[in-house]
Amino acid sequence: MPKNLVIVESPAKAKTIEGYLGKDYKVASSYGHVRDLPKGDKAIDIQHGFKPTYEISADKKEVVKQLKKLVKDAETIYLASDDDREGEAISWHLKEALKLDDAKTRRIVFREITRNAIENAIKNPRGIDLDLVNAQQARRVLDRLVGFELSPILWKKIKTGLSAGRVQSVAVRLVVEREREIDKFKATPSYKITATFDLGGGKLLHAELPRKFDTEEEATEFLEACKGAEFSIVDLQKKPSKKSPAPPFTTSTLQQEASRKLGFSVSQTMTIAQKLYEAGIISYMRTDSVNLSQEAINGAVAEIKKEFGDNFVKVRAYKTKSGSAQEAHEAIRPTDFAMTDPGVDRNGQRLYELIWKRAIASQMADAQIEKTTATIGISTVPQQLVATGEVIKFEGFLSVYLESTDDEEEGEEQKGMLPPLNVGQQLTLDEMKARQGFSRPPARYTEASLVKKLEEMGIGRPSTYAPTISTIQKRNYVIKENREGTERNYMVMRLKDNSIQSKTLTEVVGTEKSKLFPTNIAMVVNDFLVEHFPNVTNYSFTAEVEELFDEIARGKTEWDKMITDFYKEFHSKVETTENIERSAVPKSRELGVDPKSGKKVIARLGRFGPIVQIGGDDEEEKPQYASLRKGQFIENITMKDAMELFKLPRDLGEFEEKPMQVGIGRFGPYVKHDNKFVSIPKDDDPYSIDADRAIELIRQKREADANKFIKTFEENPDVQVLNGRYGPYIKFGKKNVKIPKGKEPKELTLEECIELAEKTPEKKGRVRKK
Repeated sequence: MPKNLVIVESPAKAKTIEGYLGKDYKVASSYGHVRDLPKGDKAIDIQHGFKPTYEISADKKEVVKQLKKLVKDAETIYLASDDDREGEAISWHLKEALKLDDAKTRRIVFREITRNAIENAIKNPRGIDLDLVNAQQARRVLDRLVGFELSPILWKKIKTGLSAGRVQSVAVRLVVEREREIDKFKATPSYKITATFDLGGGKLLHAELPRKFDTEEEATEFLEACKGAEFSIVDLQKKPSKKSPAPPFTTSTLQQEASRKLGFSVSQTMTIAQKLYEAGIISYMRTDSVNLSQEAINGAVAEIKKEFGDNFVKVRAYKTKSGSAQEAHEAIRPTDFAMTDPGVDRNGQRLYELIWKRAIASQMADAQIEKTTATIGISTVPQQLVATGEVIKFEGFLSVYLESTDDEEEGEEQKGMLPPLNVGQQLTLDEMKARQGFSRPPARYTEASLVKKLEEMGIGRPSTYAPTISTIQKRNYVIKENREGTERNYMVMRLKDNSIQSKTLTEVVGTEKSKLFPTNIAMVVNDFLVEHFPNVTNYSFTAEVEELFDEIARGKTEWDKMITDFYKEFHSKVETTENIERSAVPKSRELGVDPKSGKKVIARLGRFGPIVQIGGDDEEEKPQYASLRKGQFIENITMKDAMELFKLPRDLGEFEEKPMQVGIGRFGPYVKHDNKFVSIPKDDDPYSIDADRAIELIRQKREADANKFIKTFEENPDVQVLNGRYGPYIKFGKKNVKIPKGKEPKELTLEECIELAEKTPEKKGRVRKK
């Protein structure tokens, strides 16, 4: 029997490590945390210093039982959970749950899963760092207190099933406030002047006026003044400049760059990175340090020399700006720079390449650039045009990698080299244009740019970004989606051959891709929390709490004292809020009076989402309801928009002597016919769809349904052989049954279907315990 037991968090990690340690070591997995706070109000003893009670999670009882058996036979137990607060807490919980003897127990840590790192860790064990454990306990207890006391208030005052949390509520607030900024924004027009000069031989020179004009009159006046003007190069400047590489990845910068370059969501990035880490391919993926170990720098330098040559090397030591970052930790990097193909799936390979390039580039020479600026004089006006170009003299790190940004201008071209020019050279104008542009509202957040904002504000830590972003979407406070833009007219005035022509053109603006939008419920909950619990939603307070957790981790603050100080003020606010009348929470807005009935029109939160209604709930006649459309908010919907919503459901006449009706339901717009619902595609507008198109949709649905049924049985209508997304299958009541290979679906008998269904095990559903 192996005399040493190593306990890690995940089976994938266990497999990788066991390969390094040999036969004297058994490596087992705890599958993450084995203990947690129980549900309900008995978890934290508020009267006695906020003492938490932990219990072994139901799904971990078997794991703990197996680990206890292994502990009995082992001489030394190594607790090898991750090297951060969460990992330290997991080790402590394991020690408590398995009743480990201190004399036999060692805590080991590593930031990468390589033979070298594991062997070093075994040689340098330590004890459990209780300061780190207490920092994690403080976070867990504080967040439980906030959630446990706030959620019931939201249930009573706003709507059942809502939740609040210290970090999630602040993240929601950021999204809500950004939406309101965009709503208030008024685009202001301006006119940009650009000119193209023909240098002969097919060569063109593009230049622009450094300032913009506010009005069409000013822009036209400028073009008029340039009629018949002479243009010449009055100055030519060449300046050397350089670009330096970005530091290696932290958790937050990896999430941002994987979003921009690979289109990954924050949680997808972390899942893929976790797999790469557990397979020993990259260093630990939860870090806020940009530091690289000497060993890593040596590995990167050797690879750069081999691939690019000595002149591409420039060793850099990056320092993290954040005071809370642990410099002993490292940035995210490959464990072996010589490995370019880690032999993983496509997304794993793409993320690994990104990490490899970023880390390699950080130790490479600056790119040397020569910038050229040509100033062009106009004989008839004092203003001058400017043409700029840049040429890369030495690529340096750019031969590997360039960081993307969130706010890259659409259509912004990479500046190339200017054609050969001389001071005094006369230029021939091909055309000059004044194009109307508009100021842009603040950008909505993407998952990654919200993480960036939270990090800048000091809210949350590397381990909390992904769960926070997932939670606010799961709770339906924030939705991530694409939205189509709208058409807008803009003016272009063109000076060519000494005459000016104006044209009105159209462009599509406001197209959104994977952006975060707040829901109506988010707006109501956010305003309630901001008003009554300012400390929970206050940005600087939330950041200060993170600092206090760091102080606990450094052993400078007692965790229970920190919670006591927070709880006193927080709980008194909870007690005060208990007395607020439900009706005092603004969940509805009166919009005006319906001209037909004379009843008031209200926008409010309904049971299934935001609605508008004509008439009050206290009137004899039942109110008329209509759901708000996507992107409409209770707080700013106009009376005109509301009345438009009441045009549905609308009748479209009859088809096959049965009425057709168009409406919008919980799942979007539909045509109802013969008690069947047919979805209306997003290209069709439910407000203007006509009868012919509705009939076409009904027929298409019938055809799809007809193709769906391969075989039915009159003697048992609950059994059907159907065509599904992934091919034919048997539907047996509520159970879906696979058809074995070699069986022809059309030839299946009822007896065969029943036999196959009986052999198929019941799917384990999520059983809700009462």
